[in-house]
Amino acid sequence: MHTKKTDMTCGSILTRTLLFALPICLSNILQQLYSTADTFVIGNYCSSISLAAVGTASQPVDLLLCLFFGIGGGVSILVSQYVGGQDFDSLKKTVSTATFFLYGCAIPLTVLGIAAGPLILKWMQVPEDTMEYASVYMRIVFLATLGNMGYNLNAGILRGMGDSRSSLLFLIISCSVNIVLDLLFVVVFHMDVAGAALATAIAMFASWIFSIAYIIKKYPELEFTILPRRFDRHSMAEIIRIGLPLGLNNSIYSVGHIMMQSLVNLQGSAFMASCTLVNRVTGIANVSINALGSAATTFAGQNLGARQIPRLKKGGRQIPLVAGLITCAVGLLVTGFARPLFSLFTEDSQVLDLAVLNTCITMPTMWLFAVFSTIVSFANGIGVIRFPTVINVLMLWAVRIPAALLIAHVIGGIYIPLSYPISYLFGLAAILTFYRSKQWKEI
Repeated sequence: MHTKKTDMTCGSILTRTLLFALPICLSNILQQLYSTADTFVIGNYCSSISLAAVGTASQPVDLLLCLFFGIGGGVSILVSQYVGGQDFDSLKKTVSTATFFLYGCAIPLTVLGIAAGPLILKWMQVPEDTMEYASVYMRIVFLATLGNMGYNLNAGILRGMGDSRSSLLFLIISCSVNIVLDLLFVVVFHMDVAGAALATAIAMFASWIFSIAYIIKKYPELEFTILPRRFDRHSMAEIIRIGLPLGLNNSIYSVGHIMMQSLVNLQGSAFMASCTLVNRVTGIANVSINALGSAATTFAGQNLGARQIPRLKKGGRQIPLVAGLITCAVGLLVTGFARPLFSLFTEDSQVLDLAVLNTCITMPTMWLFAVFSTIVSFANGIGVIRFPTVINVLMLWAVRIPAALLIAHVIGGIYIPLSYPISYLFGLAAILTFYRSKQWKEI
């Protein structure tokens, strides 16, 4: 197999994990720059209403695509297990079936997103002054559904094989395209949110097309094709078995996020804009969570496939600990420099004050979520899906949303972010019981 692959079944656990996670971390930063570039350009060259629209319009996109992304995660888990077990026949069948599944989902989701998106925005109680801009942004981004889903699927396949570096190359190209087109469409052509959305859509297709060319050239043993060619029922059943619970979890979580966004929207455009800024900046600051989560999934899958059980047990302790330490350091750093960071995006003093308050509440405790999320990813990598899914759902629906409603009613809407550290603490306490579960002891 290709030399750029990382074999997670041997060598130092932390060294292999960090080497695998670093390119993903950089890739996630670049992926965040898709939306951050929009936020920077719109925040400086358009109104605060446009800024609020970009933030709220991303929620319906996440809602309709998250089911597929979960199933794509199932593909990545299967690939890592087949690579660890040296089962190359099943590997090829899974990759081919995943491509078939991509086209079967992308086209209907594009149509559904364009048609249903505005209804979701109304359900989210988006203010009238923001609705038109949010609808325009969302419809254009939905046109890039195939590119968005295709890139994420291909990146998941490569991560499952142990290649975390290639997606960084894809995103360098697409992010460069996005930034250049942002400046061209918004600053030069004065297209406002439509220009920002068009730049993002074109960049998504660029990353997908480049990932296809890369896999075909660098991994001929996968027999990867641009269009669907072979469909294997057993492979599809395995993808659904592992990926569907992940996708349903993502969907339930996304609906919950929309409910949280609805609470945010009720506080007015200034609070909406401040939350948009916080989501963009803290998203970049916390990319280590996703990167180490991906590393944990691949590590668990490869070592389970290779039956390296003592190594699997050791990694299950070390990787979440490192994720927590890194995220704690980054969280404190971002909190200390919150106002200068947000000042790059807007000069509105009210928006700045609200954004700094939000950051001071959420970022110092983000390490709790990092440890929680990494343990969930590790469990998913060995095929334990249901238990983490239940905890994820409870963390959002039984803790965060009720806490946010109570806080908004008793203390005030601007303190809604307090519900996040409360839910993080619950989630971590619950997921730690995984290491005492029957499934973990059997492995």
